[in-house]
Amino acid sequence: MKILITGGAGFLGQRLARKLLEQGRLALGESREPITQIDLLDVVQTDAINDTRVRSVKGDVADPAVLESLIGTDTAAVFHLAAIVSGQAEADFDLGMRINLDASRALLETCRLRGHRPRVVFTSSVAVYGGALPDLVRDDTALNPQSSYGTQKAIAELLLADYTRRGFVDGRALRLPTISVRPGRPNAAASSFASGIIREPLNGEPAVCPVGADTRLWLLSPRRAVQALIAGCELDARALADRRPVNLPGVSVTVAEMAQALREIAGDAVADRISWKADPKVEAIVGSWPGGWDTARAARLGLEGDNGFADIIRAYIGDDLRGTV
Repeated sequence: MKILITGGAGFLGQRLARKLLEQGRLALGESREPITQIDLLDVVQTDAINDTRVRSVKGDVADPAVLESLIGTDTAAVFHLAAIVSGQAEADFDLGMRINLDASRALLETCRLRGHRPRVVFTSSVAVYGGALPDLVRDDTALNPQSSYGTQKAIAELLLADYTRRGFVDGRALRLPTISVRPGRPNAAASSFASGIIREPLNGEPAVCPVGADTRLWLLSPRRAVQALIAGCELDARALADRRPVNLPGVSVTVAEMAQALREIAGDAVADRISWKADPKVEAIVGSWPGGWDTARAARLGLEGDNGFADIIRAYIGDDLRGTV
């Protein structure tokens, strides 16, 4: 079985590839087939995974020629992770449209032309919602994005649903909560602080929180996100029926509660490295996202989230800091 991961050089793409290699097989039908090749497509090459089954490809995900070279009739599954993050998509409209929307259409079209109906997992976002929202957002709550990023994700969801309805692909859109705690350095995502206010203090560095302490976020650890991507790929299409997007389970928590959890786990000296300085642009984007969710459907489908934000912090310490602060 051949698998393509777009955005494969990113931290989530690499973790997904490692987990797939670790389990060695993927169930796309009644049996679990062996994984023979994983292609990692990104704007940079990576040699971080030393495995003969992995091929790192440098290329433009919005270039149909690149996609045609990577997606063949032997490509059984595509994990479409490549994206321009929220803050950058807001700052550069053309780039966001090209990567978040045009590339998604090009990928689906390549699959259609191949004619073999591969399974396509699209990572969508909570940013597809916005405006006046109910206390608990459901999978079928009306989409009303309040950012270019959210709009691009919502359109791509609809395209995936129609390509699935027409029998061109077997798609599923997994709406990821904000991923926390991301390793590495801050990026241009409006939600980057959701990792930074934990990651930087744990690494001995100061962190600035750009939103109010009562801002509520919907969070998922990288560990659980990877598990959900694989489980979502393996879901029987009949269980999804005619509604392919799924809101993944997460942890609903305020920024103040995040800081308090850090204090309880790592101590005052670490938590006191957080300072607070409002950024109206970030507050406007993040404040439009919902913070409360009804994920009963995801639970029925067997998709799991973290038990609490303290577990998310501990997962980061265990996975990225080797268990030490």
